[in-house]
Amino acid sequence: MIKISRKILGTLEDAARQASRNAYAPYSSFLVGAALLADDGEIYVGCNVENASFGLTNCAERSALFAAVADGRGRGDFAALLIYTPGEICHSPCGACRQVLSEFLEPESFIYSACDSGEVVAWTMGELLPDSFELSSRSPRN
Repeated sequence: MIKISRKILGTLEDAARQASRNAYAPYSSFLVGAALLADDGEIYVGCNVENASFGLTNCAERSALFAAVADGRGRGDFAALLIYTPGEICHSPCGACRQVLSEFLEPESFIYSACDSGEVVAWTMGELLPDSFELSSRSPRN
């Protein structure tokens, strides 16, 4: 299990909060930000982007992951993810995000959630999605 320092956790929270300010959420008004930490210390951010056709909405977690993949990152390159959700309650990633994240994060990787109450909740990827769906024929970068 990769435990990150409080300093790095604070950096991730700051990055996720900043990213949430760029969210496009005219339907829910729920501005979410995410900060994905690569093993080498690089941080990728994302925010939620809603769409009038709700099924086409993209969550902050997937936005951060997709930015990292577009930068050449792949399965096993990530140490942790932190999401910031507004309000007094920390929220976990949705089911779709859990499945997508499980393709790239190890079961021991930490997923953190921070909110306006100052609380930070942590889970491992394996706790959030035990027995995730996986195709046996995929390669490390595909």
